[in-house]
Amino acid sequence: MTDALSVTQLRSRVGEEVGVSPWLEIDQARIDRFAEAIDDPQWIHVDPARAKSGPFGTTIAHGFLTLSLLSHLIESTFAFDDRKMGVNYGLNKVRFTAPVPVGSRVRARFVLGSWERKDDMIQTVWNVTIEREGSDKPVLVAEWIGRSYV
Repeated sequence: MTDALSVTQLRSRVGEEVGVSPWLEIDQARIDRFAEAIDDPQWIHVDPARAKSGPFGTTIAHGFLTLSLLSHLIESTFAFDDRKMGVNYGLNKVRFTAPVPVGSRVRARFVLGSWERKDDMIQTVWNVTIEREGSDKPVLVAEWIGRSYV
């Protein structure tokens, strides 16, 4: 379920956790599709038989797969009712802090780091933490810059 928000009114929420996404399962089919899309068939991701004897005992998601889910996770968390379009502007920092074993469920926590109006656009920096269900350690932390056109 998404929360309806006004991107223009987010200014008052800087420093707050604004939302938490629903859980999303990372299955082998998703990992395989991602490996195919980016031409990265490393065995730790796509060969369950070999990965059993690897360092994690199973296949793991690519770090960039986890990162690429940011757009899906924010869209499944918020509906910005006053923007015409949103675009990814980039990242200031990204760290892949723990593996995501196949079958894991992940979700994102969104803390609004900054809000700045620029003409017909609002630039936000989200401090995002992706966590794995059942783990105390996050799997990804990032400063993610978005632009919303209003």
